[in-house]
Order: sequence, then structure tokens, then C-alpha cells
Amino acid sequence: MLLFSTLVGAVLMFPLNMVLLGALGLLLRQRRPRAIWLSWTALALLLVFSTRAGALLLVAPLEMRTPPLASIPPAAQAIVVLSGARLSNAPEYGHQDKPGFITLARLQYAARLHRDGGLPILVTGGKPDGSAESEAAVMARSLHDDFGVVTRWQEQASDTTADNARLTAPILRNAGVQQVLLVTDAMHMPRAVRSFHKQGIDVIPAPTIFFSDERLTLNDWLPGGEGLRRSNYALHEWLGSLWYALRPIANKSR
Repeated sequence: MLLFSTLVGAVLMFPLNMVLLGALGLLLRQRRPRAIWLSWTALALLLVFSTRAGALLLVAPLEMRTPPLASIPPAAQAIVVLSGARLSNAPEYGHQDKPGFITLARLQYAARLHRDGGLPILVTGGKPDGSAESEAAVMARSLHDDFGVVTRWQEQASDTTADNARLTAPILRNAGVQQVLLVTDAMHMPRAVRSFHKQGIDVIPAPTIFFSDERLTLNDWLPGGEGLRRSNYALHEWLGSLWYALRPIANKSR
């Protein structure tokens, strides 16, 4: 199932989705000359969403759903940090795996919240890429080595956001934790909150990484890899939210 979803996701994501749309326009052109507009549309969309300014069309609506955390509520009992991939085999760290850029930003914010409120931290992430070490273990090591923070709990079997919530819930309940600060980036937060609420966990969103609040410069209007990366990430979240919304319907129909 994970392999299938990865393949389907690749087809729906940039740039392959636009390449396929453009190819369809070229194939249909022989029978319907006007179909060439599919190719031109695909090229135009690829150019737009390859800019950081264009990516905001997908990014901003997601990030606007969750404002930054103003203060730590007194009722919060723990901090839950979701994984966001890793950098494997880092030679400058003795070939250990290290948190990816997004994961590192989440850990940095969680460490700050921990210092401000003294709340214990749970990290969650399994081995979706087949690595020997879980992402949770990588995160816990980074919290200790890079931020001087000890992790209280590790959930090391999840492969998806839904798994993060499902497998974290019993750990929290066994520890008597009812309300948590949920740390992930702002784009990912709507889907994460929905997943945790489905498991009956009372979460207070603590988002980080707000791309839509960055100051725009001339470079933001030029196509580049970073614009395409942000567009892809946002599109992944839109598709993921749609899949999570449709999955209960699919399950009922079986």
C-alpha cells in the first residue's frame, strides 16, 4: 500500500503531473488541434508553481488555518513532535542519520516550547524508507545532542500522519496525558490535527515554518527548485487531506 500510494503520488505531483498533461495535449492534437492548449496550460502552470510567489496559491490557504501559538496553555501536559523525513548517512556526523530540514525546524521549536513550559516531549516516526533506525530515534538523538533536551517518549512504528496519531494515542493515555501541544509545520498542521482528533486526543496546535509570512523579493517571482518544492509539499497536503476525508467513505463501502 505504501509503494502504491508513493507511485500514485508521483503521478499527481509536480512536475510529472504537468508533463503528463502536456503529453496528453500533444497526443490529442492530431485529432483535435485545439487540444494543444492542454500542453500550453501545463507549461504555464509549471512555470507559475515553480516560483515561490506562485507556490503561495497552494501554501497560504493551508497555513492560514492555524495561527501561531500565542502562549502555552496551563492545561497542556506534553509536547508531541511529528517526524518529517531524515538526512541519511551524514558523513560529518560519523555517518549517522540526522533530521531533515523540516524535521529539524520542528525539533528546534519543540525545544523552545520545552524550555518555556517544562513539558515532556514525545517524538513520533517510524521507518517508512526502510532504514534500520526509526525517525523517532533520530529525532530524540538530535534533541539531546543539538538542543540539550531529553525525550520522554518515542513512538517508532508509524509510517504516516494517521499512524503518528493512532500509535501515539495509547502512549499518551498510559501516561495520563490528555492535552498536548502538537508541533509540526503550518502546512501540515490541518491534516495532523484532524488525525489526532480522530484518535480522541485533545491537541493544541503549535505550528512552525510559515512560508506565507515571508517577505517577497524579486527572486520569489522567478522559477526555481525551491518554488517547485513548496508547491509540491502543499499539493501533497491538499491531496492527503482529500484522501483522509474520503477514506472513511471507502471503508464503509467495503
